[in-house]
Amino acid sequence: MKKPSQAASASPARIDSGFSYSRPFFEDLVDSALAHAKKLGATDAGAEASEGCGLSVSVRKGELENVERNRDKSLGVTVYVGNRRGNASTSDFSRAAIEQTVQAAYDIARFTAEDPMAGLPDAEDIATVQPDLDLFHPWAITSEQAAALAMQCEAAALQTDRRITNSEGASVSAQQSHFFSAHTHGFRGGYASSRHSLSVAPIASSPGKKQDMQRDAWYSSMRAAAELASPEAVGRYAAERALSRLKSRKIATTECPVLFESPLAAGLLGGLVQAVSGGALYRKSTFLLDSLGKPVMPKHIDVLEDPFVKRGKGSSPFDDEGVQVRARKVVDAGRLEGYFLSTYSARKLGMKTTGNAGGSHNLTLTSRLTRPQDDLDAMLQKLGTGLFVIELMGQGVNYVTGDYSRGASGFWVEKGRIAYPVEEITIAGNLRDMLMGIEAVGADAYNHGAKTVGSVLVNRMKVAGS
Repeated sequence: MKKPSQAASASPARIDSGFSYSRPFFEDLVDSALAHAKKLGATDAGAEASEGCGLSVSVRKGELENVERNRDKSLGVTVYVGNRRGNASTSDFSRAAIEQTVQAAYDIARFTAEDPMAGLPDAEDIATVQPDLDLFHPWAITSEQAAALAMQCEAAALQTDRRITNSEGASVSAQQSHFFSAHTHGFRGGYASSRHSLSVAPIASSPGKKQDMQRDAWYSSMRAAAELASPEAVGRYAAERALSRLKSRKIATTECPVLFESPLAAGLLGGLVQAVSGGALYRKSTFLLDSLGKPVMPKHIDVLEDPFVKRGKGSSPFDDEGVQVRARKVVDAGRLEGYFLSTYSARKLGMKTTGNAGGSHNLTLTSRLTRPQDDLDAMLQKLGTGLFVIELMGQGVNYVTGDYSRGASGFWVEKGRIAYPVEEITIAGNLRDMLMGIEAVGADAYNHGAKTVGSVLVNRMKVAGS
């Protein structure tokens, strides 16, 4: 199975496309809110005005199922009275509603318990340079055109093989938004962004075997619609994935190496992020407490965070507090070089914000041992005999202890070759051991959300089967 490629696009973005409110209107809205907060006696205040709109269309078995249009708007206000904080929001942009919202935030702040760590970011942390990261590419698609694309995608899946007998449907989504934010420590900024996607979920069944039915899915999601994989490629690949899972069987309980397909490997990277994020650290609810400067992964592993990737899904010129973001190595030769901190969590820990209010930015996990030829076939050879996982189920991860146990399905591999598909198994281990046990990372890197990583081979896990 070869993942569908993504084509390049050079179409320019138009900021005026599809929005009901302009940037100057939002600036005036925010400034009015801040001025009223100061008039009431607030020590500090921040406000953000935003608008989002989009189209979502779904089809099934060649027929239109749903057409949804969304348009949302909001003004959020945060008011500080000393070390007391209050927050309120409204979707009414009238002058009276703005003043009522600010008043509500102010009243909440007056009666909230003091928190010495509460407050806006320090002035020296505020983003002063806000580069254009090319994040806005509106898609002027009609519901009819979106339905036609979804039907193309589903048809391609159904036509791949006669064993593709059904479908859970296909969908197309075109979304865009913009915002403006400011606060009384000098930050002013905002930008427009877009996110578009195409997905399908076909069902395969073995002839004459009603019990043998398998579902899988695939999708493509990009900032610019022209960079989406073709509907035919997405449909065929989803069908191939479903077909590959036919005649799945259980396996006996064992302990073996496990190869995580790249989308699932991105989840392991997400586990690392959660474990070294500020909230978990100051609450002491993480298995990686006090890990800064210590090995958390093997020496051949690096993790890079880069907020400035053009059109990146995790790109931003500043974080949710208006703090300057920076490209950095989070993990260098296996050693943890940085946490993910907001202003508040940094103050709780006696540290400086890392510009991660709102979460991590574009993360890339790489191995210094990876060679250009280390594709999925090569990774299966490295696995030898063990489990290749392509789907995980459940939320069985305890970030306090690191204990990990999740339902899984995939393929049993013998001597570097796929022997047969497997299902109804559970894989278990501890995230600390799993991260330290990464033996190899494939060159089959794929971007999933704001994380880019190839398939990941973990040296040993428990597999519970029949």
